[in-house]
Amino acid sequence: MKILVPIKRVVDYNVKVRPKADESGVDLNNVKMAINPFCEIAVEEAVRLKESGTAEEIIAVTVGASNAQEQLRTALALGADKAILIETDLEAQPLAIAKALKSIVEKESPDLVIMGKQAIDGDNNQTGQMLAALLGYPQATFASELKISDRKAEVTREVDGGLQTISIDLPAIVTSDLRLNEPRYASLPNIMKAKQKPLEVINAEEIGVDMNPRISTIKVSPPPEREAGIIVESVEELVEKLKNEAKVIT
Repeated sequence: MKILVPIKRVVDYNVKVRPKADESGVDLNNVKMAINPFCEIAVEEAVRLKESGTAEEIIAVTVGASNAQEQLRTALALGADKAILIETDLEAQPLAIAKALKSIVEKESPDLVIMGKQAIDGDNNQTGQMLAALLGYPQATFASELKISDRKAEVTREVDGGLQTISIDLPAIVTSDLRLNEPRYASLPNIMKAKQKPLEVINAEEIGVDMNPRISTIKVSPPPEREAGIIVESVEELVEKLKNEAKVIT
């Protein structure tokens, strides 16, 4: 079985992001970049399926500028067998990414596509669903458990108020939630081996996908600073402030 794992290059989740001075976007100068955490979980799940003997090959793919090769090399160090970069200097948005991934799926014919349910930079939660629609594949989103057998995937999904378990035929799209697994760290020997693994670079124009953004960012601003709390002298004062100032009780 062949597994395709799309990943995305984002600001490391430990870094506190800041808007640019003109609020036109996020300031990425001298900021540490990493694999989107949800995508990292997808890579880990694919590696576990390979280790269990369910899968034979893992392909990592991303859409972005040439510097995204760094994150692809990380995916290779984590256990992917080869990587593909669909290179573009334009801002990659969900629909364009889904169309680009569709061309890779048609080329590589994977049995399963595992990807993060969303990226922590845009929080769109759209690409997996769009890819499934473009391909006409069944999809299982927000996966917290995945089992493969007899050309079927049994997926436990996180839904409001509990869990839902569904069965879908392969090939299929699965998007990973946080509780699917705990990603491993890349070991030094595997980081060295990753440098020898194949990484193919494809220009977005070669696959005939229009990468021009359809949405423009008007403004990016930080959340308002939280005001300092106060100390009340009695329960009565607390109730009064909750009722008249915070207006959280009536």
